[in-house]
Amino acid sequence: MITRWWPPIGVAAMVLLGCAVRRGPVPIDTWFQRLGSAIGVYRYGFLAFTEPVLLTAALAIGIVIAVRQRRRGLAVAMAVSPLLAIGMVRAVKPLFGREKGAGLAYPSGHVTFLVVVIGLLVVLAGATLWAVVAAIVLVGLGMFGQAITYHYFTDAVGAALLGTSVVCVAAMFDRFRQIDQDAGTAPDLR
Repeated sequence: MITRWWPPIGVAAMVLLGCAVRRGPVPIDTWFQRLGSAIGVYRYGFLAFTEPVLLTAALAIGIVIAVRQRRRGLAVAMAVSPLLAIGMVRAVKPLFGREKGAGLAYPSGHVTFLVVVIGLLVVLAGATLWAVVAAIVLVGLGMFGQAITYHYFTDAVGAALLGTSVVCVAAMFDRFRQIDQDAGTAPDLR
């Protein structure tokens, strides 16, 4: 399954990208930064998608739902995974040393947190089509918001690679994701 082979590939791709862009912005980064300047102050509206308070609230609701569904492994993974992901970001940022403004930029912690939280909510929803499409839209808007403001686009891509790797590992802890054989549906809120 993808949950088994993606984490090492995603992390390796994140490291390779980080090594490739550590010296400064590449042309696509510059393009996004110029677009952000052209949009002006309205660009900051896109940062709502990576707002930690909103994401933490969504995560807390997801954990409550997982507990109610008796998916304790997933609930624990949902509580621990975002913290581990942010810890990983803080550990690797100095190794890459890529700066934007006065701070380290690669990979983006905000986008990593967004990808992990939204990805875990997709796992909770049973990876249904609507959940995957909604996740792609939300993560895309969040990546866009960071790429035109505080980060480079490649910082957001590196964060997505790391975040999806963490989500795949966390998904392995969801032992109750099998479809109910009698009803043919995923477990509902209990």
